[in-house]
Order: sequence, then structure tokens, then C-alpha cells
Amino acid sequence: MLCLVAGATALFVSSCSKEGPAGPAGAAGANGQNGAPGPAGPSGPKGDTGVANVIYSSWLDVAFQADTIHTAGGGIDTIGYGALINAPKLTLSILNTGLVKVYLNGDAPNDPSLIALPYFSAFSGLSIEVTAYVNTISLYSNANVSTQVDRNGVKYLQYRYVLVPGGVRARSVIDWNNYAAVKEYLGLKD
Repeated sequence: MLCLVAGATALFVSSCSKEGPAGPAGAAGANGQNGAPGPAGPSGPKGDTGVANVIYSSWLDVAFQADTIHTAGGGIDTIGYGALINAPKLTLSILNTGLVKVYLNGDAPNDPSLIALPYFSAFSGLSIEVTAYVNTISLYSNANVSTQVDRNGVKYLQYRYVLVPGGVRARSVIDWNNYAAVKEYLGLKD
């Protein structure tokens, strides 16, 4: 009987050991607690191609106003025509270190004839000057080169500006007076 009690005691002691087989895995804890990242959000839409930080306007309708003086005889003479373009992203930093370009489409949008400004034609004598200020581009011409609409509703003489901040590297081979080359290089949309 003593052997039976000793065997039962040995079996009882060995079954009460602190080490045992691993139990099943528990349920996963909630994400986002104790610094753990939460689930990833959906991907955003693909952005337009182009050069980072370049700003450009749509093709704008611009109205020039007569610049007049009073003559000694009491008359009024027109000495030129001026217009202002609102350019809210034209900053002092861009003026000091970047590039401001203005282009004129002399023809219809579906058959463009693009001219880099400033412009002077020795043939016709037409001149269009550009001066840039913070938030504003000033145009001055010796002719009224306001945006026009023909009898079919087609617009002519529209303007676009391109602002290139100083931190954007530009290849030295870009001819900034060639709108087609600028459009391709910067990925501009019409």
C-alpha cells in the first residue's frame, strides 16, 4: 500500500508542475493602441505630370484700357494701352529668384499662334511690354491688343503666364521664348 501512495504522490507532484504545453493563441488586439499603426487608408488619385512647384494660368481674357493725355489744345491723345493680370501666386521670392513668363495666343485656341512676351515687331511696329509685381502682371502696348471674340464666338488674343520658383531646376537648353518647348518641358495643359 505504501508503494501505491508513493506512486500516487509522484504522479500528483509531476502533474502539478509549473511548465505545461502552450495553450491556443488568443484573439488579436485592436490596432492603434500603444503606438501600433492603424490600417492603411485608400490610395489617392494620380496627380498631373509636370515639374514640381511650377504655376501657370489658364488662357486668360485680358482687356486693355487706353492710356491718354490731355493736349494743350484741349484734346485727348491715346499714347498706349495698358492691362493688369491678377497673379495671386506671384510672390516676392519668385520675383527675386524665379522666372515669370507671359505668352500671347494671337489666333484661335484650335489654331494657336503663340508669342512670347515682351514682344516687338520691326515690321508692324507693334510692341507689348511686361512688368511683374507681387500678385500682378502689367502689360503695356502701343495698340489695343485686348482679347477679341469673332461673330462665331471664337476668342483671339488670349494670355497665359508661367511662374517658375527659384528652387525648380531648369535645363539650360530650354528656350523660354519658345512656348511649345516650355509647354512640353513643364507638362502644361491647354
